[in-house]
Amino acid sequence: MVASDGVTTSRPGPTSDEPWRRPESDDGATSGEPTPPRPTPGGGPVGYPGPPPTVAPPTGWRPPVHLRVNPPRQLPPQDMTALDAQEQRAQRVTWGVGAVAGVVLVALVCLLCTRALF
Repeated sequence: MVASDGVTTSRPGPTSDEPWRRPESDDGATSGEPTPPRPTPGGGPVGYPGPPPTVAPPTGWRPPVHLRVNPPRQLPPQDMTALDAQEQRAQRVTWGVGAVAGVVLVALVCLLCTRALF
């Protein structure tokens, strides 16, 4: 399929709005202005009539319950000082691994630079 297939080109003439005009209707008249909607026998405009009416379920209706779950358990209390200590240890390990990786990368760069000079 060609990208320009079916694209309207402008016709030579005084107006540059030609590609944006509405097409002619079946009766041959141009529809420059939108036509008002035709009234229906019910009094509303033609088109989307709206959602269908809903019927409320009977009072007290519920879906059948086949399984009753236990209430949630109580979580154990948190030891905030122990959590802080673990977080500090994890941060030290992270910084240590980063420092070792940085030293290795600097050593590799220095090695590559010295080999490139000679």
